[in-house]
Amino acid sequence: MVIRAPRFAFAKVAMMKTAMKLAMLLAMLAGGLAAAGAAERARPAAAKPDQFKPDQFPLASEIRLGGDDRQTRFVVDLTRKIDLVAFTLADPYRVVIDLPQIAFKLPPKAGETGRGLVKAFRYGLVMQGGSRIVLDTKGPVRIEKTFTLDAADGQPARAVIDLVAIDRESFLRNIALENRLPRTNAMKKSDASPKSDKLSGDLSGDPRPLIVVDPGHGGIDTGTKAGSGEMEKSIVLDFALLLRDRLEKSGKYRVAMTRTDDSFIALGERTRFARERKAALFISIHADALPRREGEAQGATVYTLSETATDAAAARLAEAENRADVISGVDLTAEPNDVADILIDLAQRETKTFSLQFANTLVGELKSVARMHKNPLRAAGFVVLKAPDVPSVLVELGYMSTKNDLKQLMSEAWRVRTAESIVQAVETFLTPRVAGTAAGPR
Repeated sequence: MVIRAPRFAFAKVAMMKTAMKLAMLLAMLAGGLAAAGAAERARPAAAKPDQFKPDQFPLASEIRLGGDDRQTRFVVDLTRKIDLVAFTLADPYRVVIDLPQIAFKLPPKAGETGRGLVKAFRYGLVMQGGSRIVLDTKGPVRIEKTFTLDAADGQPARAVIDLVAIDRESFLRNIALENRLPRTNAMKKSDASPKSDKLSGDLSGDPRPLIVVDPGHGGIDTGTKAGSGEMEKSIVLDFALLLRDRLEKSGKYRVAMTRTDDSFIALGERTRFARERKAALFISIHADALPRREGEAQGATVYTLSETATDAAAARLAEAENRADVISGVDLTAEPNDVADILIDLAQRETKTFSLQFANTLVGELKSVARMHKNPLRAAGFVVLKAPDVPSVLVELGYMSTKNDLKQLMSEAWRVRTAESIVQAVETFLTPRVAGTAAGPR
């Protein structure tokens, strides 16, 4: 009997072939990262699990809009006065308001509709110690005035932002000036990358493969929402925590999560998190929803990376998921140059092979416990899957817009069975195989 090496060992050997290419890539991008840092002036540091009680934070109890298409006032009622920073972003037009961490106690549909210059707004945690409100505006605007008021005469403390409509040329000129001026961030600084409460200390001596579990969305980015109010960010976090526990229970793997609470993590930070830790596998967890005009769909789907989507629905989903950084009010960093693109592509070719192998294994395991989409294995250009040296998949557990799927997503028994099937797929992919069976890339 011949014992073959684990699949991840084959993957690691294959990755060594591209090590020199990646080293060249990192050298070329080193200068570009400094410039990208300036472009990301408002990018929040990634979140850590909340270690404070909610009543320690100021409370936002009401948000009001007043005015018209020429001038609009945005007011937030608070339990105490706070500092804030506001700035504008283009394409799409947005006003971003950075605040210390606050608790939002607002009606469920707050922000879905606007008034005057504001089409809609969203809010949430973007880092430990920092919250954000993003106003989607109907066109280019100037922040005319920003101020805060102490509570007085029976009125709550307030944060006020006055907006004025302007032309695009003036808007872009204002943004250019903002880029040149120092900005005092109202948020509390935090670590530069996501942290998992299960990944503390130096684990470099642990030979077990590391699995990174990535609950999609979080914080200000709620993801899709069911008609009955359930939010994707909460459903996928609950499932990811269960999956983490099941993987750890096996004793065969180390597990890290990109987020363990309701925090926003930028897409680039998610992939960087896995790469820095030399993960053997990256599993991103999501739950889809289909627009009414597109009919109905049901079942789980497993996605791998491809710049050419398998179908229009896959392309639509990837486009929606890739807007996470825009939703949070932060523009994406500069894309790599043409030479860097070539080097990344060379590294990704081998990684894509392993990703597809795991995706096929995962679909096979999920079929035994979960309802699957009619086309369960698909591909599209998801930013979160673009780590050139970490096999990665994105799992859509089901459709929150479909009654039966939503019922399953909320079922503890279903979640346990589905998590166990993913654990089995991981084991099949990473565990040594006996002679006579497939054991690595063919």
